[in-house]
Amino acid sequence: MSLQTPQAATAGSDLPAVTEKGSLLSYKMGEDSFVPPSVEEEDGEEEKEKEKLPPILTASNTAGGGLERGTKSQFSTFSSFISTINQKKEAAGSSSSPTQLVIPNIKNVRDLPPICLDVRQKQRISIDTLPPDLKAPVPPEASLPIRTKTMKDFQEDMEKTKLSGDWKAVHDFYLTTFDSFLELNAAFKKDVSLPFSTIEDSGINAKFVNAVYDALLNTPQDIQKSVLKGIINGLLQEWKGPRTKDDLRAYCILLQNPQFSNTSTYVIYAHLLRQIATLAEADHHFLAHWFKKISQRRFKQLVDRLLQFISLRLFPAKPEEFPPMIKCTWWIPSATKVLSLFNAANSLANPAIIPYTDFYNSTLDHIDLMEEYHNWQCYGNSHRFSFCQYPFIISIAAKKFIIQRDSEQQMISMARQSLVDKVSRRQRPDMNMLFLNLKVRRMNLVSDSLDELTRKRADLKKKLKVTFVGEAGLDMGGLTKEWFLLLIRQIFHPDYGMFTYHKDSHCHWFSSYKCDDYSEFRLVGALMGLAVYNSITLDIRFPPCCYKKLLSPPIVPCDQSTPVGISGVSLDDLCHIMPELAHGLSELLSYEDNVEEDFYSTFQVFQEEFGVIKSYNLKPGGDKIPVTAQNRKEYVQLYVDFILNKSIYKQFAAFYYGFHSVCDSYALMLLRPEEVEILVCGSPELDMYALQRNTQYDGYLKTDLTIRYFWEVVLGFPLDLQKKLLHFTTGSDRVPVGGMADLNFKISKSETSTNWLPVAHTCFNQLCLPPYKSKKELKQKLIIGISNAEGFGLE
Repeated sequence: MSLQTPQAATAGSDLPAVTEKGSLLSYKMGEDSFVPPSVEEEDGEEEKEKEKLPPILTASNTAGGGLERGTKSQFSTFSSFISTINQKKEAAGSSSSPTQLVIPNIKNVRDLPPICLDVRQKQRISIDTLPPDLKAPVPPEASLPIRTKTMKDFQEDMEKTKLSGDWKAVHDFYLTTFDSFLELNAAFKKDVSLPFSTIEDSGINAKFVNAVYDALLNTPQDIQKSVLKGIINGLLQEWKGPRTKDDLRAYCILLQNPQFSNTSTYVIYAHLLRQIATLAEADHHFLAHWFKKISQRRFKQLVDRLLQFISLRLFPAKPEEFPPMIKCTWWIPSATKVLSLFNAANSLANPAIIPYTDFYNSTLDHIDLMEEYHNWQCYGNSHRFSFCQYPFIISIAAKKFIIQRDSEQQMISMARQSLVDKVSRRQRPDMNMLFLNLKVRRMNLVSDSLDELTRKRADLKKKLKVTFVGEAGLDMGGLTKEWFLLLIRQIFHPDYGMFTYHKDSHCHWFSSYKCDDYSEFRLVGALMGLAVYNSITLDIRFPPCCYKKLLSPPIVPCDQSTPVGISGVSLDDLCHIMPELAHGLSELLSYEDNVEEDFYSTFQVFQEEFGVIKSYNLKPGGDKIPVTAQNRKEYVQLYVDFILNKSIYKQFAAFYYGFHSVCDSYALMLLRPEEVEILVCGSPELDMYALQRNTQYDGYLKTDLTIRYFWEVVLGFPLDLQKKLLHFTTGSDRVPVGGMADLNFKISKSETSTNWLPVAHTCFNQLCLPPYKSKKELKQKLIIGISNAEGFGLE
């Protein structure tokens, strides 16, 4: 099936300008809400002119029109920013993050729509590496007023106020400090005589800012109104020309105002977000680096505030609180782009400040996701805003829905084409042509499966149905799951030789043994693709870098000679597979004595293949190049790259093409490597209470004594026994993306003697439980059953 390539984003496209008179001030949100005026109304017509918001001026011309769904304006992304990040990282030869996805510079590939800065791209850059067209002009810094009040002075004023009840000194401080961007810098800049123009130090006295904001919500309403009034004045005054570093500092400070958690301030908050969203890319670069210095708790609060803003704009509890959507179509795009700066900051930090899942907005699960996906697929990152331009905000459940719907549409399209072909040849239609029908023999499972999938390659996007030759039975899902389980179990067995099991890391990795035919690796890739396509959870233990490589690139290149499955790898990636080897290499890097004499190593790596030790040069003439303190970093990087990329290239390339022969959807571009793993293997997070709520019963009632005993025992199990129970009954100790409800877990009454152990049918997620008479007996028999059953799991 041919896929239309989304268009690339237009660099520098802007949000629409707001030029209507009093646009920031005119909307009132209820009797108890307020939006204070920016100037005194009695000052006459000349002062009223200040209420006009001039058009936003950025590095490029302002785009006209709104960004509403349907007719939306161009909206820029961070594609050029990311490319410079990658270039800097590659030039420095430094190690990539474990979650980094580096897409090589591929020629003759479909143009991929640039995805905004997300956690797949974690490198840092210096402002000096930005191309000339990206560097914003640096206007001269205005001289700042002299403000001598310190945090200690402010805290003393607050203490005096609490005792006396006189808020004048505190009111004057807030009134002056938030009156303009210059005053914000005068109050909160560490040293007004220094420029603080580097990405590593914002120059903001964060402790002072936090103290002022922590006290703000406990001040009288007139002080809080004065602060908001000052912010409005600042936004009006600073709406022109290129931004100085003092301006960026002011934006960084204002964004942390806790008043913006209140919906009555959302109009002001929206205009602040719009100004930040339309800054030049170089300014965004500075802000992202400054944001990563914010403490974890406050960083999380800022992210949650932006997510709440987006959610309440999409689904307002009181629609009358906000302007009509048609008049503020830029609210959500502005907030989402600012949120992407925090996502970028989270990616730049090592380790991440908060989990990537904290950027998910579950509210988006309830919008028309397919419309979002089709807009992005058709228009890329230009013309129309789509949340798919910012995939970090879309939950894994929503991404799974998009992939499933896209898969279903492709299945329907393939089935329809088969039907048309039959009719055009005047052949009688057969229902079997609507499915991918596999007929396999149990004794020849791997070879038959490989032959069937190869022969029916054109039908891979149809719904899967499996038949075991010589066995009666209709596949209603159970046979398909059994086929997956048996095939995975056989392929991953150590005696089969395709994969090596590493006991230290409890995961499998590709065997580096050379062979003439790598088609079975393609089969494993196709199995994973079919599992995602047919919503089957597999019990596979691959390390995280496997999924990173699987998305390198996320769309198969048109040129078959283009390398695939090559990603930036680091010692962290190797540690997930071979922790002892990674530890040894780490020791080499930190060794303080004579590296050359004590280690006596060269740029070579040795591997055993079928009992024979073979050596490979890590670089030309590597056997003659000693490892020294000066070149050991290069040696370690080449060693890791050899183990994880070069030594298994042919094996992984076959695996890559097998996976993408089924999953060739652009929806894969929305996924992080960790999310691909969850789609394939399920989530490791167990919620046994959710399993209890969603369990079905056959022969039992949930109030029966045996069932009550069962859940008392299971809920009291430690995590390892709960995982064993799940593995015993379903064939995997992980949970599908949709949660325990998607397991369709069933407990059936077994009429056998209570001397028998419980029995499980993993193909149907069914546990057959005898009616044990006591809780002690049930617990004993259940633990024996789940701890000693081989099942279909791996070692």
